[in-house]
Amino acid sequence: MKSGGLGAVPSYGVPAKRRWRGLVIAVLGLVILSMLVPLVFLLGLHNGFHSSGYVYEQKNSPSGEQSSHVKELITKFEPTLPKNPSSDHIEQATHPKTSSTNEDRNSCQITFGSYCLWQQEHRQEMKETLIKKLKDQLFVTRAYYPSIAKLPAKDKLSRQLKQNIQEMEHMLSESTSDADLPPVAESYSKKMENTISRIKSVPVECTNVDKKLRQIFDLTEDEAKFHMKQSAFLYKLNVLTMPKSLHCLSLKLTVEYFKSPQYDEKANEEKFTDSSLQHYVIFSNNVLAASVVINSTVFHAKESLNQVFHVLTDRENYYAMKLWFLRNQFKKAAVQVVNVEQDSQMENPLPLSLPEEFWVSFRGYDNPSTNQIRTEYLSIFSNSHYLLPDLFSNLKKVVVLDDDVVIQQDLSALWNIDLGDKVNGAEQFCSVKLGQLRSYLGEKGFSHNSCAWMSGLNIIDLGRWRELGLTQTYKKLIKELTVKEGSAEGIAWRASLLAFENRIHPLDKWVVSGLGHNYTIESQSIKTAPVLHYNGNMKPWLDLGIPQYKSYWKKFLNKEDQLLSECNVNS
Repeated sequence: MKSGGLGAVPSYGVPAKRRWRGLVIAVLGLVILSMLVPLVFLLGLHNGFHSSGYVYEQKNSPSGEQSSHVKELITKFEPTLPKNPSSDHIEQATHPKTSSTNEDRNSCQITFGSYCLWQQEHRQEMKETLIKKLKDQLFVTRAYYPSIAKLPAKDKLSRQLKQNIQEMEHMLSESTSDADLPPVAESYSKKMENTISRIKSVPVECTNVDKKLRQIFDLTEDEAKFHMKQSAFLYKLNVLTMPKSLHCLSLKLTVEYFKSPQYDEKANEEKFTDSSLQHYVIFSNNVLAASVVINSTVFHAKESLNQVFHVLTDRENYYAMKLWFLRNQFKKAAVQVVNVEQDSQMENPLPLSLPEEFWVSFRGYDNPSTNQIRTEYLSIFSNSHYLLPDLFSNLKKVVVLDDDVVIQQDLSALWNIDLGDKVNGAEQFCSVKLGQLRSYLGEKGFSHNSCAWMSGLNIIDLGRWRELGLTQTYKKLIKELTVKEGSAEGIAWRASLLAFENRIHPLDKWVVSGLGHNYTIESQSIKTAPVLHYNGNMKPWLDLGIPQYKSYWKKFLNKEDQLLSECNVNS
């Protein structure tokens, strides 16, 4: 029975078990193979095959060149260890940097404008030697660690290296200078030096180290670019934001205007339309800036009785401006404050727009094939300037001053200049030709040899302006360029250059411009110039203003006014 019981087992059971066992073995084999293949690639045990991101290294470079490149990268980023003074590795590494300084600067200006000039001037060499040394050491150990970790025989060294990296990262995360480092930092550095000496003696696959170095280098570059963009944004925000002290002054003046007793606002009313007097026009929403322009002009005037200033501002600053110029006297000059945005003479009042300031980058006009790129900074009339013929319908000639200028000589000679058939007496900027701006202006309708011109100091023949209908020409150009571009942004300066083409009378040796972006202007040129123009983003009333030029502006502030002290304007 027992034998019969055994014989009762079905005959197909044994072959089924064999088939199942074979299936299990096949699956296990596939699993093992799937694990081995990635290991082969990771450990670099394959022949003539690299990851897709680095194929070009193998194909385009002989092995000797690749090894040299890896060695250069390792040398470039290794820590500051004692070396043979006669070694020329440092010279070879730093030479390309010095030769490409101008290219890097031009490239930066094309992307970020005058921020790069400010950054270059305020760049500080890293004097924290120990923290720099620790960071360099961390850089090298991170590059070697993946290769060391793959070697079973170096398991102890791998664990030590990992611990050193973790300790170093923790220490550096809490420190930004040598003073922040703990007392044991020096011993950590020596410990890391010994570790680096050991790992450099271990034979590893250069390709893996090279790959890791490139990854770390790319991450560092990305981080640097991020911080550059962030810093440029903060710079622009600082430039566009009214300083707290000036905002305080404007608010206090506005409140004080409605609290204070009424001033005689019609005292000089007859002067405002008297065409026999010298009329100066200032577009501004900055009380102090407009005040400095008027104060410096009157201070150097031989006869201030004939001077009349028209300050054109917006509704937010109108009452602050009115009170400031009512409570402060500027010798015998008359000052009128006009709210451009609510002027009854205008059918459709527009928001106040200050002079357009822009920077352009282009290749040389005489030799466009050259790779040399230049960046220039200009300021020019905006929409509000084209209201002048209507706002001052009783006047024949005015002098327009930007609110970022300082006058250092008597301007009465300007009124004796004969403009001939020209409309605008201005500083010509012949280092920029309209032909160099053809990518912005288009190809037709202007002479490529015509010079660009600047606002800041401008003599305007209003009679000739009306006769030629330049305001209508400007509006037509605005409309055409807007249709072409699909947007009105950045159109005003182009339309202004084209509207005044061949209508400019050059004012030679009257203005030194660039004090708002150029750090290299000679002091003698500044001292002898009749007019200083702070065109650029670094205005003298901003913290970002160029320090060596601020004194020329600040000496014309009315520092005795109590409101300036209350708002910390003088600090």
